[in-house]
Amino acid sequence: MTTEQTLPPRADPAPRGIFDENLLAACISCGFCLPACPTYRMTQDERSSPRGRITLMRALEVGRLEPDDPTLREQAAFCLGCRACETVCPAGVQYGSLLEQWRDHQWRGRHVPPLARVLRTGMEMTPAFTTAGVVRRAAPRTGPARPETVHLMLGCAERALFPSVSRSVLKLLPDAVDVPSGQGCCGAMHAHNGDSAGSRELAEKLGQRLPGTILTTAGGCGAHLAHVIGRERVRELSEYLLEYWGEHPERLPDLAEVTVGGRRARAGLQDSCHLRNGLKVTAQPRELIARVADYVELPSAGSCCGSAGTYSMLRPKDSQRVLDVHLDEIEAADLDYLIVVNVVCQRQMIIGLRRRRSRVKVLHLAELLAKGLP
Repeated sequence: MTTEQTLPPRADPAPRGIFDENLLAACISCGFCLPACPTYRMTQDERSSPRGRITLMRALEVGRLEPDDPTLREQAAFCLGCRACETVCPAGVQYGSLLEQWRDHQWRGRHVPPLARVLRTGMEMTPAFTTAGVVRRAAPRTGPARPETVHLMLGCAERALFPSVSRSVLKLLPDAVDVPSGQGCCGAMHAHNGDSAGSRELAEKLGQRLPGTILTTAGGCGAHLAHVIGRERVRELSEYLLEYWGEHPERLPDLAEVTVGGRRARAGLQDSCHLRNGLKVTAQPRELIARVADYVELPSAGSCCGSAGTYSMLRPKDSQRVLDVHLDEIEAADLDYLIVVNVVCQRQMIIGLRRRRSRVKVLHLAELLAKGLP
């Protein structure tokens, strides 16, 4: 039974104005998105596909379904928001924007998931993250943003959970970037959790504090910033390293191979969904890994790992189902290192591999490259 067959009879009321009319109309219901969608692959339920969810959005928009409808609530939360559907859509549907509009409407007032509300509030506590970064010894701040300098963005969670990432960036790019003080949240987490207006405000404030080019080490943050303040102002680490070293070959460090037990290390990659599907950065991290290790392409490297921002905390069982496929492949590939380019992917993979008592170590791309420095 299709999503359309489960809906009430059609009516022609005035649109509610929940969604951008042009974005909602773009879907031609062709079905190319179905095999690309992780939740559809898990369930084979049309309602859990991008096409099915857009049908539900249309029903909500014209009043055929009410906001409290249990299917609407479930599907708005069940979606990973990975945007893999956008890469195969012949009509160019901007599904990520539609999902944000949907959650803005669904996750209001008493309907906001309690944990999402706590996380949205917590991410705005800039002094707390600043202090955590100092205590955990993330890259030291360099004062006000310097004109004409590329600015390293310190991720909110990254500086506390994985402070060696920013330190590694400074080792790879000595004197090429600054680390301005007063950095707040970029708003990516808010955008994915029902507060698009707040997310845009946070991104714009960060863009003002970091004028010019911003260097990010997290795909999700980079994609959100690029969407709000412009792609020309945002560079993800792997693309920037190749650009910078290409323009300044004299500053290219003599990267040695990373070894394990006297042999060249075997390393795979877990793509960041928003880096891959939003910013279209895929080849660069693979090229850099191959410079210092034997690169192994995992079959599901380009698929969501189940972390999906806050998804692993809001829906841990569903997140684990998505993750298990990746863990099976990682162990079968006999890897030494799994490389990530996003902080939530890093956390997700570390927890998952520890549960399996795997010997595979999870590193951010910056940490792997720093291992090859003299």
